[in-house]
Amino acid sequence: DLTGSITTPDVKLNLGGEFIKESTATTFLRQRGYGWLLELEEDDLEDNKPLLEELDIDLKDIYYKIRCVLMPMPSLGFNRQVVRDNPDFWGPLAVVLFFSMISLYGQFKVVSWIITIWIFGSLTIFLLARVLGGEVAYGQVLGVIGYSLLPLIVIAPVLLVVGSFEVVSTLIKLFGVFWAAYSAASLLVGEEFKTKKPLLIYPIFLLYIYFLSLYTGV
Repeated sequence: DLTGSITTPDVKLNLGGEFIKESTATTFLRQRGYGWLLELEEDDLEDNKPLLEELDIDLKDIYYKIRCVLMPMPSLGFNRQVVRDNPDFWGPLAVVLFFSMISLYGQFKVVSWIITIWIFGSLTIFLLARVLGGEVAYGQVLGVIGYSLLPLIVIAPVLLVVGSFEVVSTLIKLFGVFWAAYSAASLLVGEEFKTKKPLLIYPIFLLYIYFLSLYTGV
């Protein structure tokens, strides 16, 4: 007369130093070679990156560069060379697009013109800088020219207020162009140009005059 009971086998798994008790079904599947059905795939860390990181967009870096352009005086203590030495694409593109938006006034063709002038105007400045002996890359020039449109965006609402006063409006326009040109030239024109600096500063100044003319509809 045999009596007794069969208990569930107490099987434990060692996962990372912790012991976890398996159920009967889990043990049965593992013994039959179907343990792979219970395996969980670990999420790839690269697939879980934030969208901004995937697009290589650093908002803090863009904000710092905006401050460097809007406040170009060396006495303020900003490391302005980061705008040139660490160029990015999304920040200047956002500035150019924003400048295009405020320049619309019903003339939608101006958006494509502004983007075209930004790309090919930067290419012209780049070629001139290289001919004059400057060691700059096209990406650096593209970023500096794009960011330096910010002064023209700043004076835009002021021009709406004083637009009826021709003299005041002209002075503000000149101030904005000088501000933008100085911000760009101080970053692009290095000591390697020496006596040739005016040859690069002048076309930069003309480029921002043209940007302003696209805004005002001239």
